[in-house]
Amino acid sequence: MSAPQQANHVVVQADGGSRGNPGPAGYGAVVFDDQGAVLAERAASIGRATNNVAEYGGLIAGLEAALELGAVTVAVQMDSKLVVEQMSGRWKVKHPDIKPLASRAAGLVAQFERVTFDWLPRARNAHADRLANEAMDAAAEGRVWTVATTDTPAEPDPAAALPHPRDGHPTRFLVIRHGETTFGAQGRFTGREDVPLTDRGGRQATAAADRVAPLAPAVVLTSPLLRCRDTAAVVAGRARVPVVLDDRLVDEALGEWTGRRMAEIEVDWPDVVADWRRDPAAAPPGGESFTQVRDRVRSLLTELLRTYRGHTVVLVTHAAVAKMILTTALQVDPSTAYRLRVDTGSMSAFTVDQDGGVVVWAVNETGHLD
Repeated sequence: MSAPQQANHVVVQADGGSRGNPGPAGYGAVVFDDQGAVLAERAASIGRATNNVAEYGGLIAGLEAALELGAVTVAVQMDSKLVVEQMSGRWKVKHPDIKPLASRAAGLVAQFERVTFDWLPRARNAHADRLANEAMDAAAEGRVWTVATTDTPAEPDPAAALPHPRDGHPTRFLVIRHGETTFGAQGRFTGREDVPLTDRGGRQATAAADRVAPLAPAVVLTSPLLRCRDTAAVVAGRARVPVVLDDRLVDEALGEWTGRRMAEIEVDWPDVVADWRRDPAAAPPGGESFTQVRDRVRSLLTELLRTYRGHTVVLVTHAAVAKMILTTALQVDPSTAYRLRVDTGSMSAFTVDQDGGVVVWAVNETGHLD
């Protein structure tokens, strides 16, 4: 095995859980470098235990992996408020099963120059969550399971997300809009600004994942922006399929309108807004028009029909892009987008038959959301 890659600063994301609390339990942990590349994975089934015991197991495994990598400083991120608060010293450790685990974790923390603990929404902890769930599945079946140790980042395998074409089967597209964002909750135009999901957005991502998983997708393609990547990670983790980034799914560029509220925009650019609301070829100052978005979407769909023929493909993207995908599928003028609504966390869907016939069977489906 190759020597572990050295990294001065790393991010550890960890998770754990059980089926029943207590019940069959497992944990997962991932170590990232400061650019987001995976340096190590750790996971194991641990028999019968509580959620909190499993969560501490994930933390300990992640810290041990960080030590093996020679890390000096560590940012620990978990969706367990209890572990974060206890390890930060704000909450006391009272449960007798947790005390020795917290003590062991503290001993590991002392070996680094600095360790911080931060809570993050479950949607942004999808990698560790997936590993923990695989470990829990093994524990529920009475199997002892550990993830294959990864101490160097794997090279992307372009063939991993390319299933064999299935002749005689329709190709199905599931279009998911990302969960709610911080800008969206404030009524601000987001565009290419890379903002995170809110807690509600994380819940929407989980609900979308629950809706999509039974439809057995082969792959999840996503916009490279954080809000979509985090949503896609949850969807792909639940379905256990690969994620592929594609720039053609990125949000409409909004130029000078980025971060602004519509009321402000209407005051500063009244004539431009009026044109933008009725003409799909009009664009915000320094931005992109619906027509331009549709052009890149068309090329993407053509490519996907060839690459994933006969499979189900998930596209995690933004409202404007989803609308242009739908107008393309419906073979209608892009101005039809003004009559379409695409909510955060929603699913729209269509099927393309072998002869090229298209049936749109869902638009802005939100029944799976709260």
